[in-house]
Amino acid sequence: MPVPGASPVKRNTLRQQIADALCDEVLAGRLLAGRQFTVKEIAQQYGVSATPVREALLDLCSQGLLDVEEHRGFRVHDFTIDDFRHMVDARTMVVEGVFRHYVELKTMTPQALASVRRRAEEAERAARSGDLDILIGYDLRFWREICGLVGNPYVSDFLQRLRVQTWVFTVPYLRRVPDLRGQLWTGHSELTAAVTRGDPHDSERLIGAYNTHFRALIERLVEREESRAQNRTSEVNSP
Repeated sequence: MPVPGASPVKRNTLRQQIADALCDEVLAGRLLAGRQFTVKEIAQQYGVSATPVREALLDLCSQGLLDVEEHRGFRVHDFTIDDFRHMVDARTMVVEGVFRHYVELKTMTPQALASVRRRAEEAERAARSGDLDILIGYDLRFWREICGLVGNPYVSDFLQRLRVQTWVFTVPYLRRVPDLRGQLWTGHSELTAAVTRGDPHDSERLIGAYNTHFRALIERLVEREESRAQNRTSEVNSP
């Protein structure tokens, strides 16, 4: 069975290209949790050899997006609502710690801040219009760049991994909402302004507001899905 949305890739840096392409498919919700596939299947789909595919899939396993299935290949990891809550808690603690130490923000150059502002404006525009596909890309870039101002690549990489995993869990629920306008967080520019003026307290407040908003939205959607599933089960089992 072909991978949705796949297309031939160039032969330079195949490992990274394949990993990025599959990550995009998972983020877009086209490769759903539990989906199984083999190295051979992906290699045939992209028209490449098995070696870079296997390396790419193992990279995605190390990022927590795929699981290795013994004798069966790979499977898209199935995150739970508890995983989601832990992710949000973890990134909250780390990000708040980052913005408490403005004295260490040595990379706040005009160029870096200008780039963060552009990401913020695009992410905010997509959030207001409810365009999930565009929002995911700009949101990931925005948070990577704004957290990158601390100048610690380990912090940035850790938070990026958490944020990708969070989107992977939430995208299927968000796609079931007919109209997301007015439901997504739009404080990217306000947070950028707080960081620019060196205000850690306002930054923490905005980050807290973002996480509270996002967590409440997703928990509401998950609860709604579970309620619908229970109702369907009751209807099937009713005499």
